[in-house]
Amino acid sequence: MKRFWTASEDDTMLEDSPLSEEAKREAVEHALRKSEERFRLVVESAPNAMVMVNSRGMIEMINAQAERVFGYTRSELLGQPVEILVPTRFAGHHPGMRTQFFANPQSRPMGAGRDLYGLRKDGSEFPVEIGLNPIETEEGTMVLSAIVDISDRKQKEEKIQQALKEKDILLAEIHHRVKNNLQIIGSLLDLQSSRITDRQVLDMLRDSQSRIRSMALIHQTLYQSKDFARVDFANFLDALAPTLIASYGVDPARITLSLDTVGVQLPINTAIPCGLIMNELISNALKHAFPDDRRGVITIRLSRDTPSEVSLRVSDDGVGLPPALDAAKTETLGLQLVNLLTQQLGGALTIQPGHPTSFLLRFPSDE
Repeated sequence: MKRFWTASEDDTMLEDSPLSEEAKREAVEHALRKSEERFRLVVESAPNAMVMVNSRGMIEMINAQAERVFGYTRSELLGQPVEILVPTRFAGHHPGMRTQFFANPQSRPMGAGRDLYGLRKDGSEFPVEIGLNPIETEEGTMVLSAIVDISDRKQKEEKIQQALKEKDILLAEIHHRVKNNLQIIGSLLDLQSSRITDRQVLDMLRDSQSRIRSMALIHQTLYQSKDFARVDFANFLDALAPTLIASYGVDPARITLSLDTVGVQLPINTAIPCGLIMNELISNALKHAFPDDRRGVITIRLSRDTPSEVSLRVSDDGVGLPPALDAAKTETLGLQLVNLLTQQLGGALTIQPGHPTSFLLRFPSDE
């Protein structure tokens, strides 16, 4: 009969008792039998499949749940190599891993980071999680494996992954369609502007096209991104600034752009108003800062000052703002939009009117 303990508290108590040596031995045997029976009862009633294997890889004990999970009877498994429960494609490596375990036996999960599978009597495979526990017996160290069938969990995980994939595809399609629709609107305005001779109206249409293009760029950035919830705003600025230069017919050799940006991810409900603000500020500099073929530089800086605050600065070395300009009370649509969108962001706008002219926007945004 196998013994799963070689000593117990009962044995220690018996050493000091006045019983004869033979009575002590019988008492020890009885205590061991009780301990072994308790152990077997615990294993048998365990909710998981339990399989005990010796150092040679032979199955020494299983419980009722193991019979149900693997489809074998107890008599069919006892004395058999444990590889009978391992899929063929893994069985060749199993003895080596078992040897490694017995060289340093300690309680741990089996195959951490790998997908594990069990093999039923009918040849079907199923995903499992296995916990390994060394057990000391009179015949040496054995390993008691607790095996959990995780088929239901895997199926649910696959359904969740499929749902997430479908959601990503849907969001990508939405951003793609929004971008296309905005581009169509921009093209319609372009067609309309070709029939307009009034310079003031033409400028208004061009500004509207610029705003629409800015929103389209945000959706294009999201469409090309792996994260449909957040916009890489540095990438957006890299695309927006040259587009505006081309839109306003500015010679890039006369007005140059200097971008100093870091990777800042913004949620879309922050990125859209922020993108429109940048569109207005850059457009304003292109239209008004360098009259009479004046040369200069527009500098755009994006930074995250703290984990919860982002800064955006647009500055130029042009002619500066009119001295009497009150940005908070201006009647120009562009600066009115900037003020309204800054309020929407819960941010603050600081204006330095001259040499260089600078607009500094700070707003809250968590990483």
